[in-house]
Amino acid sequence: MMPPEQETNTNINAPNISPITNRTESSSIHGEAEGSFSNKVKPSLDDHNAIPSRTTTVPLTSFSILPQSLRPVTLKFEDVSYSITLTNQKNKGCVLGKEPKVTRKVLNGVTGIAKPGELTAMLGPSGSGKTTLLTALAGRLTGKVSGTITYNGNSDSSCMKRKIGFVSQDDVVYPHLTVLETLTYTALLRLPKTLTREEKVEHAERIITELGLTRCRNSPVGGCLGLFRGISGGERKRMSIGQEMLVNPSLLFLDEPTSGLDSTTAQLIVSVLRRLARSGRTVVTTIHQPSSRLYRMFDKVVVLSDGYPIYSGDAGRVMDYLGFVGFVPGYNFVNPADFLLDLANGIVADVQHDDEIEHHDQDQASVKQSLISSYKKILYSALKDDIQHTNTEPSVFPSGGTPKRCSDNQWNTSWWEQFKVLLKRGLRERRHESFSGLKIFQVLSVSILSGLLWWHSDPSHIQDQVGLLFFFSIFWGFFPLFNAIFAFPLERPMLTKERSSGMYHLSSYYVARMVGDLPMELVLPTIFVTITYWMGGLKPSLITFVLTLLIMLFNVLVSQGIGLALGAILMDVKQATTLASVTMLVFLLAGGYYIQKMPSFIAWLKYISFSHYCYKLLVGVQYSVSEVYECRQGLHCRVRDFPAIKCLEIDNMWVDVAALTIMFIGFRVVAYLALRMGQLH
Repeated sequence: MMPPEQETNTNINAPNISPITNRTESSSIHGEAEGSFSNKVKPSLDDHNAIPSRTTTVPLTSFSILPQSLRPVTLKFEDVSYSITLTNQKNKGCVLGKEPKVTRKVLNGVTGIAKPGELTAMLGPSGSGKTTLLTALAGRLTGKVSGTITYNGNSDSSCMKRKIGFVSQDDVVYPHLTVLETLTYTALLRLPKTLTREEKVEHAERIITELGLTRCRNSPVGGCLGLFRGISGGERKRMSIGQEMLVNPSLLFLDEPTSGLDSTTAQLIVSVLRRLARSGRTVVTTIHQPSSRLYRMFDKVVVLSDGYPIYSGDAGRVMDYLGFVGFVPGYNFVNPADFLLDLANGIVADVQHDDEIEHHDQDQASVKQSLISSYKKILYSALKDDIQHTNTEPSVFPSGGTPKRCSDNQWNTSWWEQFKVLLKRGLRERRHESFSGLKIFQVLSVSILSGLLWWHSDPSHIQDQVGLLFFFSIFWGFFPLFNAIFAFPLERPMLTKERSSGMYHLSSYYVARMVGDLPMELVLPTIFVTITYWMGGLKPSLITFVLTLLIMLFNVLVSQGIGLALGAILMDVKQATTLASVTMLVFLLAGGYYIQKMPSFIAWLKYISFSHYCYKLLVGVQYSVSEVYECRQGLHCRVRDFPAIKCLEIDNMWVDVAALTIMFIGFRVVAYLALRMGQLH
């Protein structure tokens, strides 16, 4: 027997077909009554009076302490289509000919409606377009989407983005933060400024309790491709849902929330979704191969096959519809979801074979085409009528408002508050990677080894000491650059997720990232220079040591800026690493140590090499103008007349400082502009 809620749903006739055979209590637990298939009563699409309308009572949500009440949202989508352009890989690499491009249609005229209080599921085989449709409905799909998508009658989603919750298939989280920290930082960023900090923290605590996460509230989230163990997959998924529930969303989208979970955990997740829907929200989810007990929890289903809709309507009436169009299971006890997926794949192995069934000998393409044609003939017009006649709540826009005037388009927190929260969160998360045992061991081992190699070098051995100074510049050019390359590509999913939800300004995130990196990036080079400088026998002067350290720290920041810019522009670690290797090799060769006299046509390279300016500054502070060394026995020469130093032209070090300053600012501006123009939001 169906649960009470589902029994109610099965007695509510879908707007697309009139009653065929309603399920009775004697039906199987999966809702496929044997009589419903044999009684081939043609649905009447004209008798709208026979179709009672669903009335949804929207209670106040028990999930929110926000002062405003939940505003129900009716989602309507009509004839939604989407295409992508693919490059033909066969002729890729051809120099003269143009690469032919192939256009593939991912979605083809999908129509449906999702109402407050309903849990709508999108079913279909892998690659059928479920995630693409979900992303399009959430207003997060790049490219041109044809068709109409409206929220309470308004087609602009810009005002809705802070009232829409979106949970991706892969949980995008910071692995080292605890559950409480994750939800607290999200609350501080997403909840309105009218709430105090204490109220926001209280709200996060309440979400933890409501979602059954109390036991793991202080445990690290984990994840990170399995490299860092944390909470279980089901707990992580509930936490991701909790992040969206913090803002009391009117519309909640979830992409395959049960993937990779066991049946019991999947049941728990869908139960949570159903409870959220019953509190007045519109919940839409994609799901891959649900069990029969999960399927019974759905109010509406949209079934796709190769991007085409083959069913859209009440979940409890899908088997009646399939029976009417001639697809009857060969046995009574069958999971409707499994049967739907088989048909969406064009498989009719479990279809009843008798004289009345005409599809058993068709191939897969014919089965799919038959279902698509039946949808267009029987369901499409009724769906359009239902969409036209369904009353919606008042628009989320103020009267006569536009996206620019929409109050929902304002930031929930000030720029300064965003900066403080993001800075604290970044420091708490990245302290593990910046001060990992492996990195500390690497820096200590290299510093001690180089100190031993240059152990108390003789001041008269200018070439040796100059070599140590150049080693300073190249080691702390490579090390921070390649670390910084990973910053934005690895954080891209998180940045995309949070920016899409309107959590913060891109500038506040960027400045918080830059400021947060300072203590983490400067501690290790300070330790390195302190050890190697005194072991290497460089000038035993505190002022000279401090100046050398400051130059090295400045060099680290410039090098980091190059890495950030390359990572932000390419957003691909492999490509950025390859380009960085070539760039650093050029800077290394043009640094002024290996080649003192370069050909004039390529000598300009040294002026774009930060290693060149750093090396000049290090040599300039190490050796004064009047300093001499014993060039021969009994003969002293000016240090600045040494060939490797004389060619550096170190008389005006302020020019070198200015050049590094321009690079320091310039590369960071380039990185920010690359993020801004990269459409991460």
